[in-house]
Amino acid sequence: MKQTLIELLDTRVRAALATVGCTDAPAIVTPAGRPEFGDYQANGVMAAAKSRKMNPRQLAEEVVAALDLEGIASKVEIAGPGFINITLSPEYLASLMTNALGNSNLGVPLPPAQRVVIDYSSPNLAKEMHVGHLRSTIIGDALARVLRFLGHTVIAQNHVGDWGTQFGMLTAYLIEAEQEGGEMVLSDLEDFYRRAKRRFDEDAEFADRAREYVVKLQGGDAQVRALWQKFLDISLHHCEALYLRLGVTLKREDVRGESAYNDDLPVVVADLQAKGLAVESQGAQVVFLDEFKNKEGEPQAYIVRKQDGGYLYSTSDLAAVRYRVGILKADRVLYVVDARQALHFQQLFTLSRKAGYATEATQLEHVGFGVMLGDDGRPFKTRSGDTVKLVDLLQEAEERAFTLVSEKNEAMPKADRQTIAHAVGIGAVKYADLSKNRNSDYMFSWNSMLSFEGNTAPYLQYAYTRIQSVFRKVQTADEGAAIALTEPAERQLALELARFADAVHAVSREAAPHFLCGYLYDLATHFMRFYEACPVLKSEGAVRDSRLRLCRLTADTLNTGLGLLGIETLDVM
Repeated sequence: MKQTLIELLDTRVRAALATVGCTDAPAIVTPAGRPEFGDYQANGVMAAAKSRKMNPRQLAEEVVAALDLEGIASKVEIAGPGFINITLSPEYLASLMTNALGNSNLGVPLPPAQRVVIDYSSPNLAKEMHVGHLRSTIIGDALARVLRFLGHTVIAQNHVGDWGTQFGMLTAYLIEAEQEGGEMVLSDLEDFYRRAKRRFDEDAEFADRAREYVVKLQGGDAQVRALWQKFLDISLHHCEALYLRLGVTLKREDVRGESAYNDDLPVVVADLQAKGLAVESQGAQVVFLDEFKNKEGEPQAYIVRKQDGGYLYSTSDLAAVRYRVGILKADRVLYVVDARQALHFQQLFTLSRKAGYATEATQLEHVGFGVMLGDDGRPFKTRSGDTVKLVDLLQEAEERAFTLVSEKNEAMPKADRQTIAHAVGIGAVKYADLSKNRNSDYMFSWNSMLSFEGNTAPYLQYAYTRIQSVFRKVQTADEGAAIALTEPAERQLALELARFADAVHAVSREAAPHFLCGYLYDLATHFMRFYEACPVLKSEGAVRDSRLRLCRLTADTLNTGLGLLGIETLDVM
């Protein structure tokens, strides 16, 4: 199968439209909203008829007459003013199931391969990771997993904040602390930062020394660079521990922070000046972008060098584009960053193309996301109003999950309950986020995310374990048995399984993991209906073997789909 199901149907409908003279008409094939409308619906006929001043139903009849779906559809009907309803044949659906079962990637067709750079997580190494870093980290990780699954070369870039004046302050404080008490372990980065900042604000001599370290750091002083690197190593160790706990694929070699572009910043500014893009304005170097104007109609300023000669993250971001496209040879670059940075990225992408750092063919995309809200509708905080540390959030998730698991399995060994609680707790936190449209803010709720009912990770994990329990009771099964779809619930489950490829491709195309979450929930729901309506273990012969094959493919699809989201499955819960 070289196309997803929707792509195949879309191609066939477009060919039929072209046959009747509508070469530029969209096919717009989508899953039908209700069973009586068939399985898929082509909605492009009316638009084509309107542009040609034709009766849409008459045009639909001509299209259906030219439509070649032999061996694919058992029924094609015209509905309403010009909708074309397509019902797939059970034999064709069964062939898709057989193909998926015999394929290592479940029959998902691979698109033309690209080199994709994904910029995500990006914590500030001066502080511990907090809940504000969660969305970027897990959305970016899910996208990396999906794109790799589709055969793309994915290059993760953890653009950490590891540069600037604050690191002179922190390095100075680290040196002072080590001189007073030996080896310094940064067990609490937030507290360490606060104490350093207090010293900086209250002690002029310390502040002067910190500024001297900034100059030495930027100048490449070997001793200061070594101390700075030590601080970064300890800070990154905290990040890596959280990545491991979250099941995120980021590694130390994926880190390329702001400091990596330091030497290139003056080169970028000089290049912008030479190309007539950067000009002096009030002592600063500024690019005025006509594409972005204020209320007075004046072009907005994109500052690349401040009056004091310092650089901004706008400059390092330009250098990063130059590196990612020029050195890493990226075809597509995804920036998984807070939606509030939308204007910055629009300006960055525009200037990158003007400067020649990215071509028109290079896909530069801001994968924005909303804010995690507490039950009061405000950004998620502790009861005292402080920022919630990510490590504390994950700890509470596992503790709550352990309580739930213990209530259901009191006799299970504690170590086993803890293993399950980790998978359930972390999975619940990740899925609650990934299942929402990333562009929206969402309300954080322990009760809803840890529920074993509804669109939650525990519900999907339970659906998987339920299938595993079926196979534990089966002594023998024909792994090559023919699949027959005779009952409505069998057919509906098979139809849902056939839509996996389209869901995965939608995530890749739109950089939106919630499409996969919605699909997996629908799949689990259809499986539960199938399980109730079509006895598996009580059936016999060819019927039993066919249903076991549907169970196997459902389990494989749930396992693969949840894996693409970075969520563990369990054989027992």
